[in-house]
Amino acid sequence: MKYVVIIPDGAADAPQASLGGRTPLQAAHTPHLDALAARGTVGLTNHVPDSLPPGSEVACMSLLGYDPLTYFTGRAPLEAAAKGIQLSPDDTAVRCNLVTIRDGLMEDFTAGHISTEEATALLAACQRGLAADFPELTGWEFTPGVSYRNLLLHRGQPGTPPPLGSDLRATPPHDLVDQPVDDAFPRGTGSRLLTEIMANSAQWLSGHPVNQARLAAGQRPATHVWLWGVGRAPHMEPFAQKYAATGFGSRATMITAVDLLRGLAALAGWKRLEVPGATGYLDTDYAAKGRAAIAELSQADLVCVHIEAPDEASHEGNAAEKVKALEEIDRLIVAPLAAHLATLPAHRMLVCPDHPTFISTKTHSRGNVPYVMAGSGIAATGQKTYDEVAAAAAPAATQILPGWRLMGAFLEQTPAGHTAQGSPQRGAL
Repeated sequence: MKYVVIIPDGAADAPQASLGGRTPLQAAHTPHLDALAARGTVGLTNHVPDSLPPGSEVACMSLLGYDPLTYFTGRAPLEAAAKGIQLSPDDTAVRCNLVTIRDGLMEDFTAGHISTEEATALLAACQRGLAADFPELTGWEFTPGVSYRNLLLHRGQPGTPPPLGSDLRATPPHDLVDQPVDDAFPRGTGSRLLTEIMANSAQWLSGHPVNQARLAAGQRPATHVWLWGVGRAPHMEPFAQKYAATGFGSRATMITAVDLLRGLAALAGWKRLEVPGATGYLDTDYAAKGRAAIAELSQADLVCVHIEAPDEASHEGNAAEKVKALEEIDRLIVAPLAAHLATLPAHRMLVCPDHPTFISTKTHSRGNVPYVMAGSGIAATGQKTYDEVAAAAAPAATQILPGWRLMGAFLEQTPAGHTAQGSPQRGAL
């Protein structure tokens, strides 16, 4: 059996006036997703427990089949894992965005999608500023990542209390777009330190040659670092071991341009495949991801393709770009993969967003998302399209809660909710 999982990040949404009262999934021309729906199971799931933040770190962990209430320790440790950074039990990781704040408002949580080279130079300046302004601090280091997505690490010592407590809460900057930041600084044990670092970063970055060049080119400067996603090292059971009873093989591959997904894959024991042209933004090379997934199926039992573009469009409040991203996913990823799988004797495909990202609020939300699974041994449930409305109208038995159980249902030789003959079994999900 070959398995394909496609994650259109943040694809779920609400009806938009600009789209004639339709959601982006309804408005998008997605004949290949609709074909999956017609021959498979469409339903609803929810990947974000009420007690956890509605971010991709929680939702994607659930989507990959891990209960976030058991395994989630914070976002930054997942991104550290993506970089191969080993965290000891005494270490703490903090997500560090380079952002643009003007007149007290979060103008851009990406600092104009700053380049990795520029970000690396700016973080070096922040490291020098940290040493100068906080000489009493030891073990703290800014660690470059990709573009605006970076880390601040604290290397702790055994027997020494951590500087940041488990009660610390910090707001993701993508939840603050066009909003005041004054009341959004961290809260809890260690929050004063993080707030002071964020405030002082304005001096470290102001006048830096990178920012001067960006301003001269009409680009947004990185005015501050924004710290959030605090956590300690997680411990996740290897995926092949966790799902061995389903008949799943042992080889899984993640295709993504986002460190969060790379980190989850690393902790789950998956291979991470880098695809040239994959950017994690609206300009990503969809076709390259589709081709890479098909090639990878020759050796992997499961291939997961994550696409960040729909989420980015929502963060920008751009309905047209979100529709376009969904259509590109359908045409350049779903279509070729479905055609390839049809040539194989046994196969399944699952498409599911991690969480809703509403265009109206430009931010993530908890709540139901639609999924579709189709392929060998999976019965049709009568839906003709793949979207939020069709999923809500599907038989009650297709609802899978909590969301982390969706992966197990997808991998089962006889999926939950279906008899061996493939007919729906009401209530089993």
